[in-house]
Amino acid sequence: MKAAVLYGKEDVRIEDVASPSLNAGEVRVQIEAALTCGTDLKVFKRGYHAKMIVPPAVFGHELAGIISEVKNPKPRADGTDWRIGDRVVAANSAPCGGCFYCRNHQENLCDDLLFLNGAYAESIVIPARLVEKNLLLLKPETEFLDAALVEPLACVVQGITDIQLRAGQRLLVLGAGPIGLMFVALAKHLGCLVTVVGKGERRLQAARRLGAENVLDVGRNAEAASAISSGPMFDVVVEAVGKPETWETAVRLVRKGGTVNFFGGCPSGTTVSFDTALIHYSNLTLLASFHHTPRTIRRALEFIESEIIRAQDFVDGQCALSELPERFKSMAAGNHAVKTFVQVKS
Repeated sequence: MKAAVLYGKEDVRIEDVASPSLNAGEVRVQIEAALTCGTDLKVFKRGYHAKMIVPPAVFGHELAGIISEVKNPKPRADGTDWRIGDRVVAANSAPCGGCFYCRNHQENLCDDLLFLNGAYAESIVIPARLVEKNLLLLKPETEFLDAALVEPLACVVQGITDIQLRAGQRLLVLGAGPIGLMFVALAKHLGCLVTVVGKGERRLQAARRLGAENVLDVGRNAEAASAISSGPMFDVVVEAVGKPETWETAVRLVRKGGTVNFFGGCPSGTTVSFDTALIHYSNLTLLASFHHTPRTIRRALEFIESEIIRAQDFVDGQCALSELPERFKSMAAGNHAVKTFVQVKS
Protein backbone atom coordinates (compact mmCIF):
# COMPACT_ATOMS: atom_id res chain seq x y z
CA MET A 1 0.00 0.00 0.00
CA LYS A 2 1.03 3.65 -0.38
CA ALA A 3 2.01 5.43 2.83
CA ALA A 4 3.94 8.47 4.05
CA VAL A 5 7.13 7.46 5.86
CA LEU A 6 9.05 9.84 8.12
CA TYR A 7 12.82 9.43 7.78
CA GLY A 8 14.05 12.46 9.70
CA LYS A 9 14.09 16.24 9.74
CA GLU A 10 11.89 17.56 6.89
CA ASP A 11 12.20 14.18 5.18
CA VAL A 12 8.85 12.50 4.43
CA ARG A 13 8.57 10.12 1.49
CA ILE A 14 5.61 8.42 -0.13
CA GLU A 15 6.47 4.74 -0.51
CA ASP A 16 4.99 1.32 -1.08
CA VAL A 17 4.97 -0.41 2.29
CA ALA A 18 3.80 -3.87 3.25
CA SER A 19 0.42 -4.15 4.97
CA PRO A 20 1.19 -5.93 8.24
CA SER A 21 -0.82 -9.00 9.17
CA LEU A 22 -3.12 -8.78 12.17
CA ASN A 23 -2.35 -10.05 15.64
CA ALA A 24 -5.07 -11.21 18.01
CA GLY A 25 -7.39 -8.40 19.07
CA GLU A 26 -6.49 -6.09 16.19
CA VAL A 27 -8.51 -4.59 13.37
CA ARG A 28 -7.51 -3.08 10.04
CA VAL A 29 -9.12 0.20 9.01
CA GLN A 30 -9.38 1.44 5.45
CA ILE A 31 -8.70 5.16 5.84
CA GLU A 32 -11.38 7.44 4.42
CA ALA A 33 -10.16 10.73 5.91
CA ALA A 34 -6.78 11.85 7.25
CA LEU A 35 -5.90 15.36 8.40
CA THR A 36 -2.70 17.32 8.85
CA CYS A 37 -1.91 18.40 12.38
CA GLY A 38 0.26 20.97 14.15
CA THR A 39 1.96 18.18 16.09
CA ASP A 40 2.80 16.40 12.83
CA LEU A 41 4.25 19.67 11.53
CA LYS A 42 6.47 19.91 14.63
CA VAL A 43 7.54 16.30 14.08
CA PHE A 44 8.28 17.04 10.42
CA LYS A 45 10.43 20.05 11.37
CA ARG A 46 12.29 18.24 14.16
CA GLY A 47 12.47 14.84 12.49
CA TYR A 48 11.14 12.89 15.46
CA HIS A 49 8.98 12.98 18.60
CA ALA A 50 10.49 11.27 21.62
CA LYS A 51 7.13 10.04 22.92
CA MET A 52 5.19 9.48 19.70
CA ILE A 53 7.37 8.46 16.78
CA VAL A 54 10.95 7.42 16.06
CA PRO A 55 11.93 7.33 12.35
CA PRO A 56 11.81 5.63 10.03
CA ALA A 57 8.12 5.16 10.65
CA VAL A 58 4.75 5.59 8.99
CA PHE A 59 3.39 9.04 9.69
CA GLY A 60 0.17 10.85 10.68
CA HIS A 61 -2.36 10.31 13.44
CA GLU A 62 -5.74 11.96 12.69
CA LEU A 63 -8.01 9.54 10.83
CA ALA A 64 -11.40 7.95 10.36
CA GLY A 65 -12.42 5.04 8.16
CA ILE A 66 -14.02 1.65 7.69
CA ILE A 67 -13.00 -1.66 9.29
CA SER A 68 -11.80 -3.96 6.52
CA GLU A 69 -10.43 -6.88 8.59
CA VAL A 70 -10.74 -8.14 12.17
CA LYS A 71 -8.91 -10.75 14.25
CA ASN A 72 -10.89 -11.61 17.37
CA PRO A 73 -11.04 -8.13 18.93
CA LYS A 74 -12.75 -7.69 22.27
CA PRO A 75 -16.41 -6.62 21.97
CA ARG A 76 -17.35 -2.98 22.28
CA ALA A 77 -18.51 -1.55 25.60
CA ASP A 78 -22.12 -2.37 24.70
CA GLY A 79 -21.21 -6.03 24.22
CA THR A 80 -21.54 -6.08 20.42
CA ASP A 81 -18.73 -7.26 18.18
CA TRP A 82 -16.61 -5.21 15.83
CA ARG A 83 -17.44 -6.14 12.24
CA ILE A 84 -16.07 -5.58 8.78
CA GLY A 85 -17.83 -2.51 7.38
CA ASP A 86 -18.12 -0.67 10.71
CA ARG A 87 -17.48 3.06 10.33
CA VAL A 88 -15.00 4.13 13.01
CA VAL A 89 -12.69 6.77 14.37
CA ALA A 90 -9.50 5.91 16.26
CA ALA A 91 -7.58 8.02 18.75
CA ASN A 92 -3.82 8.19 18.40
CA SER A 93 -3.08 6.51 21.74
CA ALA A 94 -4.40 4.26 24.45
CA PRO A 95 -3.47 4.18 28.16
CA CYS A 96 -2.44 1.00 29.94
CA GLY A 97 -5.24 1.11 32.51
CA GLY A 98 -3.10 -0.19 35.36
CA CYS A 99 -0.47 2.38 36.31
CA PHE A 100 -0.80 4.98 39.10
CA TYR A 101 -2.09 7.67 36.74
CA CYS A 102 -4.65 5.45 35.05
CA ARG A 103 -5.96 4.31 38.41
CA ASN A 104 -6.33 7.98 39.42
CA HIS A 105 -8.24 9.03 36.28
CA GLN A 106 -5.25 10.79 34.70
CA GLU A 107 -4.87 8.47 31.72
CA ASN A 108 -3.32 11.28 29.68
CA LEU A 109 -0.27 10.91 31.96
CA CYS A 110 -0.12 7.11 31.67
CA ASP A 111 3.36 5.69 32.21
CA ASP A 112 2.89 3.43 29.19
CA LEU A 113 0.83 5.33 26.60
CA LEU A 114 0.66 3.30 23.41
CA PHE A 115 0.84 5.67 20.44
CA LEU A 116 -0.48 5.06 16.94
CA ASN A 117 0.93 6.51 13.71
CA GLY A 118 0.24 5.82 10.06
CA ALA A 119 -2.83 7.92 9.16
CA TYR A 120 -1.24 9.10 5.91
CA ALA A 121 -1.76 5.73 4.25
CA GLU A 122 -4.38 3.63 2.51
CA SER A 123 -5.00 1.56 5.65
CA ILE A 124 -3.83 1.20 9.23
CA VAL A 125 -3.73 -1.60 11.82
CA ILE A 126 -5.29 -0.60 15.14
CA PRO A 127 -3.54 -2.37 18.07
CA ALA A 128 -5.62 -4.47 20.44
CA ARG A 129 -5.28 -2.09 23.40
CA LEU A 130 -6.39 0.84 21.29
CA VAL A 131 -9.31 -1.17 19.86
CA GLU A 132 -10.43 -1.84 23.42
CA LYS A 133 -10.01 1.68 24.80
CA ASN A 134 -10.15 4.28 22.04
CA LEU A 135 -11.78 2.93 18.87
CA LEU A 136 -15.27 4.40 18.51
CA LEU A 137 -18.20 3.50 16.29
CA LEU A 138 -19.62 6.34 14.20
CA LYS A 139 -23.26 7.10 13.57
CA PRO A 140 -24.29 6.30 9.99
CA GLU A 141 -24.75 9.98 9.19
CA THR A 142 -21.39 11.14 10.62
CA GLU A 143 -18.98 12.30 7.92
CA PHE A 144 -15.48 10.78 8.05
CA LEU A 145 -13.94 14.23 7.62
CA ASP A 146 -15.77 15.49 10.70
CA ALA A 147 -14.86 12.39 12.71
CA ALA A 148 -11.15 12.78 11.92
CA LEU A 149 -11.15 15.87 14.17
CA VAL A 150 -11.79 13.75 17.27
CA GLU A 151 -8.18 13.49 18.50
CA PRO A 152 -7.21 17.20 18.50
CA LEU A 153 -10.66 18.15 19.77
CA ALA A 154 -10.30 15.70 22.66
CA CYS A 155 -7.10 17.51 23.69
CA VAL A 156 -9.02 20.80 23.72
CA VAL A 157 -11.82 19.20 25.74
CA GLN A 158 -9.13 18.14 28.22
CA GLY A 159 -7.88 21.73 28.38
CA ILE A 160 -11.35 23.18 28.94
CA THR A 161 -12.02 20.58 31.62
CA ASP A 162 -8.75 21.45 33.38
CA ILE A 163 -9.54 25.19 33.52
CA GLN A 164 -13.21 24.57 34.39
CA LEU A 165 -14.35 27.08 31.78
CA ARG A 166 -17.89 28.38 32.30
CA ALA A 167 -20.44 30.75 30.82
CA GLY A 168 -19.77 34.47 31.07
CA GLN A 169 -16.01 34.23 31.47
CA ARG A 170 -13.72 36.43 29.40
CA LEU A 171 -11.33 34.14 27.53
CA LEU A 172 -8.21 35.18 25.65
CA VAL A 173 -6.82 32.64 23.18
CA LEU A 174 -3.23 33.28 22.08
CA GLY A 175 -2.84 31.50 18.74
CA ALA A 176 -5.28 30.98 15.89
CA GLY A 177 -4.15 27.58 14.66
CA PRO A 178 -6.47 24.53 14.73
CA ILE A 179 -6.18 24.15 18.51
CA GLY A 180 -6.81 27.82 19.20
CA LEU A 181 -9.82 27.79 16.89
CA MET A 182 -11.25 24.72 18.64
CA PHE A 183 -10.94 26.55 21.95
CA VAL A 184 -12.88 29.42 20.38
CA ALA A 185 -15.66 27.12 19.15
CA LEU A 186 -16.13 25.27 22.43
CA ALA A 187 -15.81 28.41 24.57
CA LYS A 188 -18.42 30.16 22.46
CA HIS A 189 -20.70 27.13 22.84
CA LEU A 190 -20.26 27.40 26.62
CA GLY A 191 -21.24 31.07 26.56
CA CYS A 192 -17.85 32.74 27.02
CA LEU A 193 -16.70 36.10 25.63
CA VAL A 194 -13.73 35.26 23.42
CA THR A 195 -10.79 37.31 22.18
CA VAL A 196 -8.24 35.79 19.80
CA VAL A 197 -4.73 36.96 19.00
CA GLY A 198 -2.98 35.30 16.06
CA LYS A 199 -1.76 35.68 12.53
CA GLY A 200 -2.90 34.60 9.08
CA GLU A 201 -6.03 36.13 7.59
CA ARG A 202 -7.66 32.76 6.83
CA ARG A 203 -7.25 31.62 10.41
CA LEU A 204 -8.48 34.89 11.85
CA GLN A 205 -11.50 34.87 9.57
CA ALA A 206 -12.25 31.40 10.92
CA ALA A 207 -12.01 32.76 14.48
CA ARG A 208 -14.61 35.40 13.61
CA ARG A 209 -16.93 32.82 12.04
CA LEU A 210 -16.63 30.65 15.14
CA GLY A 211 -17.80 33.51 17.34
CA ALA A 212 -14.77 35.41 18.63
CA GLU A 213 -15.90 38.92 19.62
CA ASN A 214 -12.44 40.43 19.21
CA VAL A 215 -9.72 39.30 16.81
CA LEU A 216 -6.25 40.85 16.61
CA ASP A 217 -3.65 40.10 13.93
CA VAL A 218 -0.16 40.24 15.43
CA GLY A 219 1.29 39.74 11.97
CA ARG A 220 -0.02 43.14 10.90
CA ASN A 221 -0.35 45.00 14.16
CA ALA A 222 2.83 45.20 16.19
CA GLU A 223 0.89 46.99 18.94
CA ALA A 224 -1.62 44.17 19.38
CA ALA A 225 -0.16 42.98 22.68
CA SER A 226 -0.19 46.46 24.21
CA ALA A 227 -3.71 47.04 22.91
CA ILE A 228 -4.85 43.91 24.74
CA SER A 229 -3.02 44.68 27.96
CA SER A 230 -4.50 48.19 28.09
CA GLY A 231 -8.03 46.81 27.84
CA PRO A 232 -10.04 44.68 30.29
CA MET A 233 -8.11 41.81 31.84
CA PHE A 234 -9.17 38.24 31.11
CA ASP A 235 -10.54 35.61 33.45
CA VAL A 236 -8.76 32.86 31.52
CA VAL A 237 -5.86 32.94 29.06
CA VAL A 238 -5.05 29.94 26.87
CA GLU A 239 -1.60 29.87 25.27
CA ALA A 240 -1.96 27.83 22.08
CA VAL A 241 1.27 28.84 20.34
CA GLY A 242 4.02 26.94 22.13
CA LYS A 243 6.68 29.65 22.48
CA PRO A 244 8.37 30.66 25.76
CA GLU A 245 7.82 34.37 25.10
CA THR A 246 4.10 33.74 24.61
CA TRP A 247 3.92 31.77 27.85
CA GLU A 248 5.43 34.80 29.62
CA THR A 249 2.98 37.18 27.91
CA ALA A 250 0.01 35.03 28.94
CA VAL A 251 0.74 35.55 32.64
CA ARG A 252 0.74 39.32 32.19
CA LEU A 253 -2.68 39.33 30.49
CA VAL A 254 -4.80 37.44 33.01
CA ARG A 255 -6.71 39.23 35.79
CA LYS A 256 -6.02 38.84 39.48
CA GLY A 257 -7.38 35.47 40.58
CA GLY A 258 -7.45 34.27 36.97
CA THR A 259 -6.22 31.12 35.27
CA VAL A 260 -3.61 30.53 32.57
CA ASN A 261 -3.43 27.29 30.60
CA PHE A 262 -0.05 26.75 28.93
CA PHE A 263 -1.54 24.48 26.31
CA GLY A 264 1.07 24.93 23.58
CA GLY A 265 4.12 22.74 24.14
CA CYS A 266 7.43 24.63 23.82
CA PRO A 267 10.57 23.13 22.24
CA SER A 268 12.49 20.74 24.48
CA GLY A 269 15.03 22.45 26.72
CA THR A 270 13.47 25.92 26.64
CA THR A 271 12.80 27.88 29.81
CA VAL A 272 10.57 30.77 30.87
CA SER A 273 10.87 33.60 33.40
CA PHE A 274 7.92 34.80 35.49
CA ASP A 275 7.45 37.65 37.94
CA THR A 276 6.97 35.76 41.20
CA ALA A 277 5.36 38.75 42.93
CA LEU A 278 2.77 39.00 40.15
CA ILE A 279 1.90 35.32 40.42
CA HIS A 280 1.78 35.33 44.22
CA TYR A 281 -0.02 38.58 44.96
CA SER A 282 -2.43 38.16 42.06
CA ASN A 283 -3.30 34.67 43.27
CA LEU A 284 -2.93 33.23 39.76
CA THR A 285 -3.64 29.64 38.79
CA LEU A 286 -1.11 28.37 36.27
CA LEU A 287 -1.54 24.96 34.68
CA ALA A 288 -0.74 23.00 31.55
CA SER A 289 -2.92 20.51 29.71
CA PHE A 290 -1.48 17.53 27.87
CA HIS A 291 -3.06 15.03 25.50
CA HIS A 292 -6.45 13.38 26.14
CA THR A 293 -8.20 10.56 27.98
CA PRO A 294 -10.80 8.00 26.90
CA ARG A 295 -13.42 10.24 28.50
CA THR A 296 -12.43 13.32 26.49
CA ILE A 297 -12.18 11.26 23.27
CA ARG A 298 -15.81 10.25 23.73
CA ARG A 299 -16.87 13.77 24.67
CA ALA A 300 -15.16 15.12 21.57
CA LEU A 301 -17.10 12.74 19.35
CA GLU A 302 -20.31 13.90 21.04
CA PHE A 303 -19.48 17.51 20.10
CA ILE A 304 -18.86 16.42 16.51
CA GLU A 305 -21.94 14.25 16.16
CA SER A 306 -24.10 17.03 17.59
CA GLU A 307 -22.59 19.34 14.91
CA ILE A 308 -21.09 21.79 17.39
CA ILE A 309 -17.73 21.08 15.75
CA ARG A 310 -17.68 20.63 11.95
CA ALA A 311 -14.86 20.01 9.54
CA GLN A 312 -15.98 22.85 7.30
CA ASP A 313 -14.87 25.31 10.01
CA PHE A 314 -11.36 23.87 10.28
CA VAL A 315 -10.42 22.06 7.07
CA ASP A 316 -9.53 24.64 4.42
CA GLY A 317 -7.42 22.66 1.98
CA GLN A 318 -6.83 19.26 0.47
CA CYS A 319 -4.04 17.39 -1.24
CA ALA A 320 -3.30 13.97 -2.66
CA LEU A 321 -1.09 11.65 -0.63
CA SER A 322 1.61 12.07 -3.28
CA GLU A 323 1.61 15.83 -2.61
CA LEU A 324 1.96 15.53 1.18
CA PRO A 325 5.76 16.09 1.42
CA GLU A 326 5.45 19.37 -0.48
CA ARG A 327 2.46 20.38 1.62
CA PHE A 328 4.48 19.94 4.82
CA LYS A 329 7.33 21.97 3.34
CA SER A 330 4.83 24.72 2.56
CA MET A 331 3.43 24.58 6.10
CA ALA A 332 6.95 24.72 7.56
CA ALA A 333 7.67 27.81 5.43
CA GLY A 334 4.71 29.67 6.91
CA ASN A 335 1.60 28.53 5.04
CA HIS A 336 -1.21 29.48 7.43
CA ALA A 337 -3.77 26.93 6.28
CA VAL A 338 -5.78 25.58 9.20
CA LYS A 339 -6.04 21.89 8.33
CA THR A 340 -5.57 19.90 5.12
CA PHE A 341 -7.61 16.88 4.09
CA VAL A 342 -5.15 14.29 2.78
CA GLN A 343 -6.73 12.09 0.12
CA VAL A 344 -5.04 8.76 0.70
CA LYS A 345 -6.92 6.93 -2.04
CA SER A 346 -5.25 6.96 -5.43
